[in-house]
Amino acid sequence: MSRLRADVTACPTEDGMVLLDERNGRYWQLNATGALAVQALLDGATPEHVADQLTRTRPVSRERAAADVAALVDQLTRANLVSAS
Repeated sequence: MSRLRADVTACPTEDGMVLLDERNGRYWQLNATGALAVQALLDGATPEHVADQLTRTRPVSRERAAADVAALVDQLTRANLVSAS
């Protein structure tokens, strides 16, 4: 995942981030950890790097962090919120 679709807006919130799909008006609310992961991915980090960052800053195992990042990328991809690299 390198970028959001042009018609998807990311807005930081007090508790994380909201992604708005302007094509259909749907939005996705991300908690602080999800927002950190998405922002890092948008900034060019690999999913592996994001998982490493999460294990340093959150009480989570490396395996769980990697699985969670992969699941997040999969969900964003299936929701058609990201552009192909």
